[in-house]
Amino acid sequence: MINRKVSNSEGGKKLHRFLRNLMPNIPLGQIYKMIDQGKVKVNGKRKNQNYELVAGDELTIYVEDEAYKEASIGQKKTKYVGVNANIDVAFEDAELLVVNKPTGMLTHPDQADQKDTLVNRVHAYLYRKGELDSPMFMPATANRLDRNTSGLVLVGKTAGMLHQLNQWIQKHELSKYYVTIVEGHLTGEGTLSGDLIRDEKSNRTHVVHTAEDAERHGGADRAKSAITHYRVLQPGAAYSLVEIELVSGRTHQIRTHFQSIGHPLLGDIKYGGRRYGDINHQLLHAWRIVLPDGREFKAALPAEMKAVADRIGLRV
Repeated sequence: MINRKVSNSEGGKKLHRFLRNLMPNIPLGQIYKMIDQGKVKVNGKRKNQNYELVAGDELTIYVEDEAYKEASIGQKKTKYVGVNANIDVAFEDAELLVVNKPTGMLTHPDQADQKDTLVNRVHAYLYRKGELDSPMFMPATANRLDRNTSGLVLVGKTAGMLHQLNQWIQKHELSKYYVTIVEGHLTGEGTLSGDLIRDEKSNRTHVVHTAEDAERHGGADRAKSAITHYRVLQPGAAYSLVEIELVSGRTHQIRTHFQSIGHPLLGDIKYGGRRYGDINHQLLHAWRIVLPDGREFKAALPAEMKAVADRIGLRV
């Protein structure tokens, strides 16, 4: 018989998924059978497979110690010795962490950068605080920003909060606002709604307005709807300061949409922008997020973006 207490970060996980992670060498069908046969109890009582665990729940699993050991082989808790844990925390409580990501840092590892990424720094930060309390659940980001886009990233510290964040995003119930500098004189406000097709080989996103556009970039079945609201905060002769509300969250959506109307982001060479001094990447900052429960988070513009705005005569 195995006794296991549900940790804080594991709260919100469904029973069958918890057991599957706890015993990865047992088929999922067998997990369901164990639950149905009463070989798993929560606080001494039977629960169905979709029961959402709560931090502090006591699990009793009626298996032999040796069988459990074989079923759980491979579980390891990653150590974060030597990993940079320096992050800019905008908000934190027991379930949610909001981090202000700097320009130039990946949100997640890729082939080029495996170690010094935002999510690895977050894990190292929580590890040092003693809050990576489960080998089965790792806190994860609910939204992702491009390497050269700065601003707010939401991290679910518990399984329940991560699920909630993902649900809010999928249902477009969470509001995300960005600030950028675009080329040209732009005024007023508007909505950009061109469908997008992603080309992974070239790492580019294309706006498609017609069937011919879609066929040229791989077919209409690959097109995804995208909506970008914008409001000009300060128009200028050569550049304009713009606030953007991102309704959908497609890769490179803001950059592609503004290129499509002839106002590429300052410095965004990939999408039609021109280099400005030593700036050869988009100046784009996720400055504000509003959750459906009323909580609001903000992050001040990075120094680089403020300096450029000052030089071109835009008041931030």
